[in-house]
Amino acid sequence: MNIFWKLVLIAAAGALGTLARYGLGNLVQRTMNSVFPYGTLAVNLAGTFLCGFIWVLCERKLQLNGTFRIIVLLGFTGGFTTFSTFMLETGIMIQDSEWLRAGGNLILQNAFGMAALFAGIILGRLV
Repeated sequence: MNIFWKLVLIAAAGALGTLARYGLGNLVQRTMNSVFPYGTLAVNLAGTFLCGFIWVLCERKLQLNGTFRIIVLLGFTGGFTTFSTFMLETGIMIQDSEWLRAGGNLILQNAFGMAALFAGIILGRLV
């Protein structure tokens, strides 16, 4: 498959993931009728579950090629939620007994992510 069609398929899968995120997030949030972000929680948990499930299917059960993995894992689940990729990468580090890297990833992603959020908020208020 040439790079053009690979990019088209990744983009299409990403668009489907984005629509699925919007649909599931809104459905759960309306159903729960709460100010707590249950919709986001449901999307992150569902995306992480899907990412792990698809990874194992590709890796061990169906032995699907790298292109399929990229389209589904990067495209669909990436469009659905990048949290799933973060969890998959950290989970692989833990599985490989790379405890320091996994812990560092958890701490850095969360701490710097929160810092980046507030830096953006502060900059946005200054503009």
